[in-house]
Amino acid sequence: MPTDLIPPVSPERPTAPLLLTLSCPDRIGIVADVASFLVEQGCNIIESAQYGDHENGRFFLRTGFESLSGRKLPELEAAFAPIAARHAMEARFYDARRKTPTLIMVSRFGHCLNDLLFRWRIGALPIEVKAVVSNHTDFRELVEQSGLPFHHLPVTAATKPAQEAALEALAAELGVELIVLARYMQILSPQLCARHAGRIINIHHSFLPSFVGARPYHAAHARGVKLIGATAHYVTEDLDEGPIIEQAVERVSHSHSVADYIAVGRDLEALVLARAVKWHAEHRVLLNGRRTVIFH
Repeated sequence: MPTDLIPPVSPERPTAPLLLTLSCPDRIGIVADVASFLVEQGCNIIESAQYGDHENGRFFLRTGFESLSGRKLPELEAAFAPIAARHAMEARFYDARRKTPTLIMVSRFGHCLNDLLFRWRIGALPIEVKAVVSNHTDFRELVEQSGLPFHHLPVTAATKPAQEAALEALAAELGVELIVLARYMQILSPQLCARHAGRIINIHHSFLPSFVGARPYHAAHARGVKLIGATAHYVTEDLDEGPIIEQAVERVSHSHSVADYIAVGRDLEALVLARAVKWHAEHRVLLNGRRTVIFH
């Protein structure tokens, strides 16, 4: 497209309305090809971040841009396909203004759920919460007061396949693209994890695997732990070993009780999970094998 037909850049830089993320084998010319493509398509780059992993030879890039020519995402995707093929890229275009359809799952600890719902209501998370699913009914009132559907899907070892089938059907019906386990205390089947790889986020305390079981903070207190932590990660069939998105810690001391440990952990879990959900929905997280690349 002739550059004289492209409107001038606004002096007030807006937030990038469109995004391109990609990963591929690292080689010379990737950034140049991406930049040249966007210029040729009448697009203005607003922000860009990149990372080359020297250990595995992978290259990662996240670029935010605006289409001054009016080209739409399907057009850009089709035009970019030859470049993606040439570099063996895993490339995705996104409309950054579109909120990610999200399903939240919870059991009997509601602090992460409550925090996510508050952040969602005030517009602090770029997600569209479609519904909340629980294997208990403790938080039905909280969810329905937020104007959201609450789905009670109880589960036992015998009913797990049927329960997960109902969950899958609900997610498909609602067009869900992200599932958040906000202290959902059930292990998902390997099949479910595989079908939603890179699209299920879980939160847990950072004591695993040192302090496993139902009372990790009690065990940590008994050992005199000095740092309380929380970890948000993608779910895989390997329990609590998926690619890590975010972690945080806070110091505790001998003067803290078990209740203090739990309170600190509760706050960290809510904060870390919210960060992970936000970064995922903003397409800042790229998978790098068992690790993640996060463009802040």
